[in-house]
Amino acid sequence: MRVKTGIVRRRRHKKILKLAKGFFSGRRKHFRKAKEQLERSMVYAFRDRKYRKRDFRRLWITRINAACRLNDISYSRFINALNKANIQLDRKILADMAMNDPQAFAAVVQQAKTAL
Repeated sequence: MRVKTGIVRRRRHKKILKLAKGFFSGRRKHFRKAKEQLERSMVYAFRDRKYRKRDFRRLWITRINAACRLNDISYSRFINALNKANIQLDRKILADMAMNDPQAFAAVVQQAKTAL
């Protein structure tokens, strides 16, 4: 039995080419090139969703470290003191406090220092 793929193929191609919008030159216009580039792009997107979490954690740690140094304590000693004082604030919250509310962060540092 012969099956003509006219409308099915067109829909499949249109779906791929719609996703390839914004790509450069033939990677946006030609189905085969667009499909190859999309496969590659999806791999990058999957990988970078994981990388983003790492990058934000690194940023938070850098901000906390800078604020700790202003309060005369190193980052590692501060985290150790937080654990000993049983203060359960995550790095995201601590970094936000360090940036937007230095007085509150200084209070947390003082409270942690007493546990050392």
